[in-house]
Amino acid sequence: MQNNFPLRALNTLGIDAKAHAYVQLTSLDDVLAVWRDVQSPQSQPLPRLVLGGGSNIVLTGDFPGLVLHMCNKGMMLVNEDEHAYYVKAQAGESWHQLVLWTLNQGWGGLENLSLIPGSVGAAPVQNIGAYGAELKDYLHALTMFDFETGQISTLSNADCAFAYRDSIFKHALRERAIILDITLALPKHWRANLTYPELAQALQADGIHSPSAQQISDTVIAIRRRKLPDPAIIGNVGSFFKNPLIDANQHATLLQQYPQLPSYALSDGNFKLAAGWLIQQCGWKGKSIGAASVYDKQALVLINCGGATGQEIAELAAAIQKDVLVRFGVALEVEPVFV
Repeated sequence: MQNNFPLRALNTLGIDAKAHAYVQLTSLDDVLAVWRDVQSPQSQPLPRLVLGGGSNIVLTGDFPGLVLHMCNKGMMLVNEDEHAYYVKAQAGESWHQLVLWTLNQGWGGLENLSLIPGSVGAAPVQNIGAYGAELKDYLHALTMFDFETGQISTLSNADCAFAYRDSIFKHALRERAIILDITLALPKHWRANLTYPELAQALQADGIHSPSAQQISDTVIAIRRRKLPDPAIIGNVGSFFKNPLIDANQHATLLQQYPQLPSYALSDGNFKLAAGWLIQQCGWKGKSIGAASVYDKQALVLINCGGATGQEIAELAAAIQKDVLVRFGVALEVEPVFV
């Protein structure tokens, strides 16, 4: 365990903050050792932060507790049946490297989720999604350690209570669960998922009409690289706001006022709007508060221009939310967790 540990290199926004205490976890034995330590009568109770790739957090200051950094590694095929290949990956693995590895094995399914930053263990927390796919579409089960009870549990897909960028790990199991590994069910009877218009259009533009999983992955990667800054160069957490969901009545009203409003009809009768478009219409694209800025190529992304604090990021996000609510009557929710 290390004290006063710098976290700047461990969060993709590149915010300069420190942890009161930090420990790297590479195995279940490490997790159990830390749990035993914090249960001892001599141990001072500290808040905990489970850290993966640091791609979904905003550090608003130094963290006054214990950072548990998941660094366990490993990916393998654990089973297969007539329907699926079952792949287990440890929480500390890179999500994108897992996607590439499965594609190299000839197993489709995760291609629409290519180049999403972050770790495997963080993926279920956010129910990561992109280009018409979500983690919940492929998660079979996961293993977690409960820091309150000291128990190891296996959760099914249904147990995780997945929703749009949401899961049980943001609610009942928040600050309790440490995800150790996940098991994915990748379909043997694979079909291309081209429900997202931008992806389908990009493939058609390249003359690809019956794409392979690898071709979809390559196209997704190209789109993301064109639209989103590389966190290694410009600090960011990818999409900062969720695309808002509104009912049919509000959608009809907005469409009358804004005929160019981008929207996507959902099966439940509601509509999903493009948060980036709403933000851009409010004039925020390229604007800054301190060293925090709205990316000039994609209004959905907030960036660290160099030396931004978490407070500046929070202030910028709040100002955007206020303007979008006033103009459109739509409340934007942030995707990353403020710590």
